[in-house]
Amino acid sequence: MVRRSFAWRSAPVALALALLLAGCSSAPHQYALQERFGSGDMHSRLFDATPEQTCEAGRRALLSQGYLINVARKDMVEGGKSFQPDAESHMQMTIRVVCVPDGGRGSVTLGFVTGVQDSYTVKKGNNSASVGVPALGSVSLPFMAGSESLVKVGSQTINSEVFYDRFFDILKRYLLEDPAAAQ
Repeated sequence: MVRRSFAWRSAPVALALALLLAGCSSAPHQYALQERFGSGDMHSRLFDATPEQTCEAGRRALLSQGYLINVARKDMVEGGKSFQPDAESHMQMTIRVVCVPDGGRGSVTLGFVTGVQDSYTVKKGNNSASVGVPALGSVSLPFMAGSESLVKVGSQTINSEVFYDRFFDILKRYLLEDPAAAQ
């Protein structure tokens, strides 16, 4: 009679458990790979103006580029714009400007700008209708006409220094044109 040891029988189970645990612990977190906190100032600039003047200049900058203003407050402005690169896709840009006083007197403002791009695609579907026939029961008949709807397929924050530099240049131009901010 041959006796197998307990360790020999449990080795495959232990190996499978170790592989499972190793796979769980090494799974990357997608947000950790995308986010890199740093000391860059891509999304912010200092302005010699009040928060209200800075956000008004931001509102004018957005309007000058064809954005529809969704929110306009003393401390925040948000605008959106739609694009259709081709017949099957749609994009929406949302830009938010937040104006925070940076100093005791409120004559210097820290402006933060973030742009988000949402992508959509056209989803086509066929319609059908059910008709109740007393002798047969319910019969489903397909329509030849289909319906189309936009389905969101992606959303991401714009991470282009050139994009934000251009926006801040326009904002500064409107700030310089404001007689109250120039004093």
